[in-house]
Amino acid sequence: MSKSIVIGSRGSDLALWQANYTRGELEKLGHEVVIKIIKTQGDKIQNLSFDKLEGKGFFTKEIEDQLLAKEIDLAVHSHKDLETTPPEGLIIAAVPERAAVNDILLIKKDRLSPENQFNLPNNAVVGTSSARRKNQLKAFRPDIELVDIRGNVPTRIEKLETGSYDAIMLAKAGVDRLGLDLSNFHVEVLNPKEFIPAPAQGALGLQIRKEDTEMAEILSNINDTETANRIEIERKVLNLFQGGCQLPLGVYVESEGDSFNLWASMAEEWAAMPTRIQLAGNDIELASTTVEALKKKARLNVSL
Repeated sequence: MSKSIVIGSRGSDLALWQANYTRGELEKLGHEVVIKIIKTQGDKIQNLSFDKLEGKGFFTKEIEDQLLAKEIDLAVHSHKDLETTPPEGLIIAAVPERAAVNDILLIKKDRLSPENQFNLPNNAVVGTSSARRKNQLKAFRPDIELVDIRGNVPTRIEKLETGSYDAIMLAKAGVDRLGLDLSNFHVEVLNPKEFIPAPAQGALGLQIRKEDTEMAEILSNINDTETANRIEIERKVLNLFQGGCQLPLGVYVESEGDSFNLWASMAEEWAAMPTRIQLAGNDIELASTTVEALKKKARLNVSL
C-alpha cells in the first residue's frame, strides 16, 4: 500500500492498546500506519449497564461510519462489542491470536475468605454491569450483592480502591494488555469452562470495507485461523439468539484437531438460574445444535 494505513479507534487506554498492537503488526510487514481517535456513543453514555451496550453498536457505529465514508482504512474493535450482523459493505478481515478468555475477580486483600468459593466473603459486594457475569455469579454464590459499575478498566479499579466494593469483575485480557499493577488486590482467575466468558472475549476484530481487497490481503498475514474458527462458532450462537439478545449468555469454544468443544451458559434474565451445557462438534453447525439444546433444556420460548 503506497499511502499510510489509517486505523480508527476509540480513545480509551485499552482501545488504544489494541490499535497500537495492530499498528505494530502492520509495521512489521513494512506499512506506515497512523491512528485516528473516534468517540463513540458508548463513550458518551455512562448511565446504562454494559449488557445494554455490548453487541449493539454503541462502541462501534461512529467508527464504522467513518470506515464506510473512507475516512479510515481499518477499524480495530474488541470483537465482543461488534454486532453479529455486520453493516452492509463491511467485513471482519482478520482475527489476530486471542488473548486470555478468562474473567477475573479483583478482591480487596482484607476481604479474602479462602473458605468460600472464589475467595469472596459472605454477602460480598461485587461490582459488575454485565448481565452474564451477574447471572453466573448469583448461580455460584446466591449470597453476594451485585452493584453496577461503569467506566474504563483503570476507573473501575480506582472505584474498587476507594468505594464500598469487596471485589469487581473484569476481563483478564484487558488487565493483561494494560499491564496494570494489581499488587494491592487478590486476583482470582476463573476457569472459562466453569465461569463461561462472553462470545469472542479476549479477541480483536479487524474490520475493513468489503471491496478493499488490498487491505484484505495485507490483513491475511496477521489472521489466526484457529482463533477465527472458534470465534465464528461462539458468535454464531449469539447471532442465533438475536431475538433474545438481552439473554445473559456465555459461550466458550476450544479446538482439538478438526473438532470443537463448546461450553455455554444462558438464562432468560440475569436473576434467573442459568442453563449450562457442554457439546462437541466438527463445524459451524455446532452453533445451531447448541442453541437448540439450550432452548430445549431451559424450555425457552425463543425463536431462531
